[in-house]
Amino acid sequence: MSTATPLPLAQFVRVAETARASVSFVLDGVEVKALAGDTLLTAILTHQRHVRRSEFSTEPRAGFCLIGACQDCWVCCEDGTRLRACSTPLREGMRVVTRTGSDTKIYGGGA
Repeated sequence: MSTATPLPLAQFVRVAETARASVSFVLDGVEVKALAGDTLLTAILTHQRHVRRSEFSTEPRAGFCLIGACQDCWVCCEDGTRLRACSTPLREGMRVVTRTGSDTKIYGGGA
């Protein structure tokens, strides 16, 4: 019998600074909340385990360097605008897509 603890739904678990103002945004069609001052990457990873799927292997990716150097955290707004999640401040009402069905739109030859 396994005693392994199941993985949490989110990659990041907030343990400090929980009293900041709340900000609403739409993540893959679902309205969610994060905290004012969060980067888009932090906001996304407090709700799910990864920020996108690799265009080479479809494996989940959660960002790598977290400082804007590695190109591993690209996501799109619903209008197709590409954003680097680790260096983009979260704004009220953002509409972000991490599950596109077409990785080339985001990472290869689009927008």
